[in-house]
Amino acid sequence: MPKAKIPAAMGRIYERVWVCMRCNAKLRTDSRRVLTGSVKCRRCGYKGLRQKSKERKV
Repeated sequence: MPKAKIPAAMGRIYERVWVCMRCNAKLRTDSRRVLTGSVKCRRCGYKGLRQKSKERKV
């Protein structure tokens, strides 16, 4: 369940936030750049990114 229910806060927390699938570093970038492969992780250089999930999987 998301922490905040205020739309402005939800936008800051989840919109345009991507997570590296190798080292779990968070990046804030455009989805268009991620889909074209022009963005890579700052920490490890991996190009496999996923969006930050809004709900915790149990």
